[in-house]
Amino acid sequence: MTRRPLPDERRPANDGPKAAARNRAALIAAAREIFAESGLDVPLSAIARRAGVGQGVLYRHFPDRAAVALAVLEENVREIERAAAADGADLAHILGVLTWHQTESTAFVGILHADGAGGRSDYAATLSQRVERALRGHLPADHRLAADPGDLMIAVGMVSGAVTGPTREHRERRALAAWRLLGVEVGPVRPFEGREE
Repeated sequence: MTRRPLPDERRPANDGPKAAARNRAALIAAAREIFAESGLDVPLSAIARRAGVGQGVLYRHFPDRAAVALAVLEENVREIERAAAADGADLAHILGVLTWHQTESTAFVGILHADGAGGRSDYAATLSQRVERALRGHLPADHRLAADPGDLMIAVGMVSGAVTGPTREHRERRALAAWRLLGVEVGPVRPFEGREE
């Protein structure tokens, strides 16, 4: 016999949009970790498991692997923009945040720079332009990366290409060596830790 709730009994609260936002954030964080560890070809079920959600939840947010990868990249770009907008931000600090994302998201950071058949997608080009705007807003006119309009993103692409290796620490050492060889000062390599707006 099925028990029906009495009129004054309360059912457990449904978090609705809050749960959806938490699930999406957990999926993005899990994807960032797994992509960095194993590359883009990992089963999507591994991302759902790491995030602590069912595979159906993953597909409600992301229809395919490319959508997951672009969501992680979008979040990376947002953090770089927040770092650039923070009080007292300077180029070295923002480059530290960018470098952290390069070392964490090495499996697909090339989306910002690589040409596919027919060129980069419009979305990837837009993300690249957003990163450039965030950096350029703090680039002193006499900085070595300001000599030519294309130099800034060429340098970012060069560092991205150098970020290889089996561990995050190894990738970070290579990124910092690349920036050093370019003669560019980089602040602490860490994620942006400012408050959400």
